[in-house]
Amino acid sequence: MPQDAPPHVPAPPHPASADVFAWIDEAAAARERAGLVRTLRPRPAASDLLDLASNDYLGLTRHPETVAAAEAALHRWGAGATGSRLVTGTTELHGDLERELADFCGFQAALVFSSGYAANLAAVTALSGPGTLVVSDAANHASIVDGCRLSRAETAVVPHSDPEAVAKTLGAHDGRALVVSDSVFSVDGDAAPLAGYAAACREHGAALLVDDAHGLGVLGEGGRGALAAAGLAGGDGVVATLTLSKSLGSQGGAVLGPAKVIRHLVNTARSFIFDTGLAPAAAGAALGSLRLLRREPERAARAREVAATLYGRLTASGLTAARPDAAVVSVRAPSPSAALRWAADCREAGLSVGCFRPPSVPDGISRLRLTARADLTGDEIERAVATILRTAPAAAGPAD
Repeated sequence: MPQDAPPHVPAPPHPASADVFAWIDEAAAARERAGLVRTLRPRPAASDLLDLASNDYLGLTRHPETVAAAEAALHRWGAGATGSRLVTGTTELHGDLERELADFCGFQAALVFSSGYAANLAAVTALSGPGTLVVSDAANHASIVDGCRLSRAETAVVPHSDPEAVAKTLGAHDGRALVVSDSVFSVDGDAAPLAGYAAACREHGAALLVDDAHGLGVLGEGGRGALAAAGLAGGDGVVATLTLSKSLGSQGGAVLGPAKVIRHLVNTARSFIFDTGLAPAAAGAALGSLRLLRREPERAARAREVAATLYGRLTASGLTAARPDAAVVSVRAPSPSAALRWAADCREAGLSVGCFRPPSVPDGISRLRLTARADLTGDEIERAVATILRTAPAAAGPAD
């Protein structure tokens, strides 16, 4: 030690009683008071509950063909992808799935990710960046919001489903711009005004990115998605993201668009480059479901029919629900605690329903969220409606 170096003075010991995570207890207490505590509830392998809570819109997650495709992939390729897509994580299955997804949805190319969340992070960040304006619908999914935050782009959040606000925001910006929106919003099940958004993009030279997680398998001819339904699939300035975990009953996500956009993502998207590839069994299951949907396109129309029936029956009985544009039926509850109790009462009566409360809902209004599955029978629909009405809180509407 040099002679002029100051003597080492050890830091005073930290008090043994100090809890560096005491703030977590305070936050937990606040959630408890607000009725916003969330808990994990393991789903049994087999259940007598009637399921209106999952996102299995087409009833394919347990379909024999989907399960068999997953099993075949598992035996051939093993349990995991073994690495990132650019190292060892790409199999023939991944390539087959990407080609068939792109063809089915009407795009030049596709890129498969480990989740829909990762796909949105990739698309938003890789297609924007510093100097870009990202115009985001106020009701967009959290994965889009997080993509905007990570992008380092200027982000303008515009009122929900307002093409005029999008056009006005784009008009005030000089430079590269990206408009991003869900196709069907997961809380109320309403569809975005994609034609209006596309017109604003064309007028101002912006790209359009649409998350079609809740449109694939439900909207468009044979379930080809919201962009296909709007005549926008395959457009030069249009990119779609989607999930394989809803209508296709599997796991994973994808980005679809012009081939040069997909090549760009392969080289720049961090949630693609640095993430382990989608497990082969999940890729196989998604591909099996996609091929089944091609053969049975009527499943898409049936999901929409079930949603319309649920909405009509519940609103006719006095409950307040959002008119569904796809397969999500959202029924309003008077408070977070009432929504939680309502969902619990439904469960005790043999019906599983979703329960959305703040902060998961952008408007702060708690809801029951119902999934209109294509494989529900008429008797199951009647049973679901009767259970929801019988257990409804008094402030939500009449219970009979």
